[in-house]
Amino acid sequence: MTTTNLAAPRPASGAVPAGAGGTPPAGAAPTLAARLRRLDPTLALAVGVVALVLAWALVPGLFTSHDPVVGVPADKLQAPSAAHPFGTDALGRDLLARVIHGAGESLTGALIAVGVGLIVGTALGVLAGSAGRVVDDVIMRVVDVLLSVPALLLMLSILILLGFGTTNAAIAVGVSAVASFARLSRSEVVRVRRSDYVEAAFAGGARFLPVLWRHVLPNSVGAVVALAALQFGTAVIAISTLGFLGYGAPPPTPEWGLLIAEGRNYIATSWWLTTLPGLVLVAVVLSANRISVALRRS
Repeated sequence: MTTTNLAAPRPASGAVPAGAGGTPPAGAAPTLAARLRRLDPTLALAVGVVALVLAWALVPGLFTSHDPVVGVPADKLQAPSAAHPFGTDALGRDLLARVIHGAGESLTGALIAVGVGLIVGTALGVLAGSAGRVVDDVIMRVVDVLLSVPALLLMLSILILLGFGTTNAAIAVGVSAVASFARLSRSEVVRVRRSDYVEAAFAGGARFLPVLWRHVLPNSVGAVVALAALQFGTAVIAISTLGFLGYGAPPPTPEWGLLIAEGRNYIATSWWLTTLPGLVLVAVVLSANRISVALRRS
């Protein structure tokens, strides 16, 4: 009588069972190497650029030993070299040192601007999306008026009232961004308020403010954070624009827009005075936009 061998087939020589060091078993957490392979290089580069510029703003002395304000007249208008990677300006000041120290002015102003727009705009949007039809209509008509005014005209009008300076310029840029944050936060609040779990919370006897704090805000803040990252790059450009026009930090304070403005008189002979600070500005803005795209997709 023939008997059937029911033993499991033995693996071939050298084969590794699944989960024993070869292919990870289904449901296993991805390894660090797998995560690094999936990391988008453009996103990593953007994060690296923003981190570097933030380090410039926090500890500029670690990246340069040159004085950003006092120069050596004998070294004026030198082209980029090993001693001065970004060259020198018309007063013999190291341009890289002025760009590094200027990061503090530009990024601080951008953060203030984003903070003003985020806090005021989100508060108005949440109030408009949750307080009722009359309040909603009043707030959104004010937002429509803000959106109808050109941003640069609105910023200049506020600066005339407040006076010049980086902080006042940042407040002006933040006010110009309030309308965008208000519209987005209102739409997110309205969307979340119609969700089943929010209706269930109200049906269970929960009060308005606890539901708003525990359910509506946490589930509507994601898009607002992505907009904040996008507005950071926009704020850097806006503050640099105001600095270029002379409404920002006064000379000799290093500020990116002011650096570009100071070099425009020498653009035919000393191209680095405008080109290199401009490239740093472009890199920061593009990096902030790339991070914003990643936040929207997450």
